[in-house]
Amino acid sequence: MIAGMASLIDAVQRNCHVADARHARDMTLCTYLLEMREFYRWEHDLPPGAPLPRAEIGHWIAEREALWESLAGDEFRPLPLAGALHEPFAAGAVNDRLLPAGLVYGAGVGRFGKPHFFLARLERAARDDELTVLVCGCEYARDLTAIPAALQGGTVIVRREALRQWLWEKVEAWGVKHQPGAMARALAAHGHASDPAGALARMTERETETVILHERGEHAAGRLLGPQWEAMITGFSNRRAEIVARAVRDNLADCLTTLPALLAQPDDAALHFWFANFDGLRRELFPRLAAAYAKVSAGDAPLRAAVAAGAEHWLAVARRLMLLDEAAVAALAGDPAAVAL
Repeated sequence: MIAGMASLIDAVQRNCHVADARHARDMTLCTYLLEMREFYRWEHDLPPGAPLPRAEIGHWIAEREALWESLAGDEFRPLPLAGALHEPFAAGAVNDRLLPAGLVYGAGVGRFGKPHFFLARLERAARDDELTVLVCGCEYARDLTAIPAALQGGTVIVRREALRQWLWEKVEAWGVKHQPGAMARALAAHGHASDPAGALARMTERETETVILHERGEHAAGRLLGPQWEAMITGFSNRRAEIVARAVRDNLADCLTTLPALLAQPDDAALHFWFANFDGLRRELFPRLAAAYAKVSAGDAPLRAAVAAGAEHWLAVARRLMLLDEAAVAALAGDPAAVAL
C-alpha cells in the first residue's frame, strides 16, 4: 500500500458519488434497483446472491439518495497522492505512482457521458508490443455501475470483482427459466449444476481472458477507424445514435479478435457464453452470425465464414457511419436491416 491510502480512497469514492449524483437518475427504475442491490452487496462485502435485509437496504438507499442530492452540484476533486494533487481524469499519471505499489486507478467516460472511477488492487500486469493489460482484484472505491473491462488509451483494465458480479447476474437471470441454448451449454461446460460457486469462479477466470480479447479487438478497430470515430461518439447527443455506433464497433471488434480466438480454443465453453450474451442491437444487426451459431453442432465452417465476412462488413459500415449525420445514425436503431449482415 501507500502513504495516505485512506485519503486517496476517500477522494476517489467522493468523485464516484458525484458521478452517480449526476447520472443515477438516467437509468430505468429496474436497472437502477438492480445496480443498487449489487452496490449494496459490494459496500457490505457480501458475496453474489447473499440475501439482503429489506428494511436495512431501504434505509441505505434513502441515505445514498440524500448524499447524492447534496453532491449533485459539486465538481470532481483532485486526488491527493505522494504530496501532490492529481486531476481526477489523469489516470495515466496517477497509475505511474500507484502501479509500483500494487494499485490501479481507473477514470474515464462511459456510455451516455457518464464518468466512471475506481481504485483497486493490482492482481497481475502484462505488456506486449501494443497494449498493457492490468487485471484488478479487490476494489476499494467504485461508482454505482461497475464496468468489467475498459480500454484506456493503450491499456486494457479488467475488474474481476465487476466481472464476477456481471457473470452472476447473467447466471441468475438464466436460472429463472432454465432455457436451453447457449447459456445452458456454457454452464454445463463449467459444471454449474453440481458446483455453482466453483462454476462462477471458473467462469470468472475464463471470461477474464475473453474480455481482454474484446478490448484487444476494440483497440484493433480503433486503429482502423482512427480518431474520427471517437470524436463522432463523443459528439453525439442522441442516445440511439450512440447505441448504434457502439453496437457496430462491438461487432467489428469481436469479428477482428474475440471470435477468431474463441474458435481456435480447444473447448467451446467461452464460445457458448459469448453467444449467450449476443443480444440486443448487436444480434439484430448480425443475423448471419446468429444463424451460423444455431447450426454449430453440425460444424463451425459457417460460423468461421460469418466471422470473416463480418470483419469486412462492419469495418465498411463503421466508415459509412462516420459520413452520416447524427440523425441518420440514430435512425438505424429502428431500421437495423439497412446495414445488417
